Amino acid sequence: MANTILTAPALIGAVLILGPAIATYALIVVLMPVLQRYALARPNARSSHSQPTPQGAGIAIIVVLVGVFALLAALSPGFETGALIPVVAAAVILAFVGTVDDIRTLEVLPRLAIQSFAVLIVIVALPRGFQTLPFLPFWLERAILFFGLLWFINLANFMDGIDWMTVAEVVPLAAALALFGFVGALPISETLIALCLCGAMLGFAPLNRPIARVFLGDVGSLPIGLLLGWLLIVLAESHLTAAILLPLYYVSDATITLLRRLVKGERLMQAHRGHFYQRAMIGGLSAYAIVGRVVLLNVVLIVLAGMTITNNSFPLQIIAIAVGVFLVGWQLYRFEQGRT
Repeated sequence: MANTILTAPALIGAVLILGPAIATYALIVVLMPVLQRYALARPNARSSHSQPTPQGAGIAIIVVLVGVFALLAALSPGFETGALIPVVAAAVILAFVGTVDDIRTLEVLPRLAIQSFAVLIVIVALPRGFQTLPFLPFWLERAILFFGLLWFINLANFMDGIDWMTVAEVVPLAAALALFGFVGALPISETLIALCLCGAMLGFAPLNRPIARVFLGDVGSLPIGLLLGWLLIVLAESHLTAAILLPLYYVSDATITLLRRLVKGERLMQAHRGHFYQRAMIGGLSAYAIVGRVVLLNVVLIVLAGMTITNNSFPLQIIAIAVGVFLVGWQLYRFEQGRT
């Protein structure tokens, strides 16, 4: 299979995108009556919807991803499962926690404790020689990765606040990671996981488009945040600048919002509509307009990231980061002002 991937990336890409997409869509449709009965999301201070809507579609995404992982492990001798089993196990743990939280809200400390355990599994499983920041002591670099991944899991949850927002982030990033993998920036196994994640999210997209028939739920956002964050960590080992650029809008919106709430003394886990994209909706922009701008910005960030992968000169890395920061900052400003 490894040789096939190298010689027929288009065929493999199509199978590993279309297969998970169709399976995810079908499974969500089958699960919809159960979600409507047991996992209704009722409008609150954070919501952009006005009617109770079923949540928990993420369970279909995780089931499909685990199923594809098992098939690849069984059928492909070139698919390395050893390093991926802890990651998949951690994602399943987060999916279980998310399922419980979607049905009945968990307290903050138990939720963070279980998330931290899942992140620890992933970080401990990294190879001994693996380092994204080799200029730092090993223990400090691992601590940064631990807290960074823990934050990424939660920001993926925080940013899932309007229809199609998570799709607008995960699909371009997963597709970019897969594309970069095909040119050697990621190992083959991680490349295939990125493809499957992209496909599964595409299967969810038609049911989540405004006005959404179903939401992802914590069962989806938490493990998806883990998987995407882990893929970025793997990319960062050899292409740190690209790993910073790809999620720059997502990280910036969530982190700046968190810092603002800290400064104001607000309860961090309380439902709110303080994210920049939420302010844009309050200011009159439609979900389509907001998501369209996020997708366009992500495409530009992907191009910048691709440039840093093909040319590792230090001046280009700095210029790419500077351009990315400027574009993200400008878009955040426009969102806050409610402007197009």
